[in-house]
Amino acid sequence: MASAEKPAPPEVAAPPAACLRVAVLAGGRSSEHDVSLASAGAVREALIEAGHEAIWIEVGRDGVWRRDGRAISLTPGDGVEGADVVFGALHGPFGEDGTVQGMLETLGAAYVGAGVAASAVCMDKVLFKDVMAALGVPQVEYAGIAAARWEADPDGALEAVSALGLPVFVKPAHLGSSVGIARVTRAEQLPGALAVAFEHDELAIVEAAAAGIEVECGVLELPENSGLLASEPGEIVYDAEFYDYETKYTPGGMELLVPARIGSAVRERVHELALRTFRAVGCAGLARVDFFVDGEQVLVNELNTMPGFTPTSVYPKLLAASGVSYPELVDRLCRLGIARHAGGGARRN
Repeated sequence: MASAEKPAPPEVAAPPAACLRVAVLAGGRSSEHDVSLASAGAVREALIEAGHEAIWIEVGRDGVWRRDGRAISLTPGDGVEGADVVFGALHGPFGEDGTVQGMLETLGAAYVGAGVAASAVCMDKVLFKDVMAALGVPQVEYAGIAAARWEADPDGALEAVSALGLPVFVKPAHLGSSVGIARVTRAEQLPGALAVAFEHDELAIVEAAAAGIEVECGVLELPENSGLLASEPGEIVYDAEFYDYETKYTPGGMELLVPARIGSAVRERVHELALRTFRAVGCAGLARVDFFVDGEQVLVNELNTMPGFTPTSVYPKLLAASGVSYPELVDRLCRLGIARHAGGGARRN
């Protein structure tokens, strides 16, 4: 079962909720453009199923926002195309990293999900882990390597990484969807892995390998400031060497087991850390928190402020297993965004 901070109030009859005009942002400038299109398409369908009007706005790889194929212009303080709320189903840089959130703040638009600061912190894997380390949250050992540092002092960078042992994982610091990741088992492989990461980002993160299984937990705000819901944890199962892009997005490449094969005490620990991490970075609306679980040990890996949003993506599946259907989930997130905007909360996150 899912875990909530407060018991849900008894159900009472309520009038039908008003129809919303929702601007759905799709695509984006990052390498996750196609993943975003799939997420946004599913969100649009769910909004229509829930009785809302969906305004499709596609953000091109060139950064131009288009509606019905025509570029649109936006005026500060004037919102987005007359929408009540914006659902930014964008992944990666220029979508999930605080840049679009800052633009929406300037436009005076209500929007789904984390605000500027939380989005920026969680998109930067090194900064996120630095914050978790400062708060004493258990996680794998890591080192951040900037491209400029690597060029100026490769021996010093290698020395910093050597303390992590082998194998290690090398990743671009600001990308999701397992793009640009390499598993390094021999020291001579490290320069090549860093070179691949630097093709995507000027900052790379090198992480020590973690034993055990990968477990993910969805977090969802409850209506009317009634707390947070931590979903039933799910276990990621795959046959590949590690959870790379092909494994994540190839049909049949991975299997999500809900509930995860963990004991009740570990399950409660996952819930505790998911909620603690969500609060620590000032998230809003939703997040997916990823873990490594080895026996009784639970380590936080990362927090995704806008996880994949197709009905077959992990986050919607976790919430569905916890009693929140996909149309209900999309509807709730839009209404949370509107309520937060009305209270000025978006600017604080």
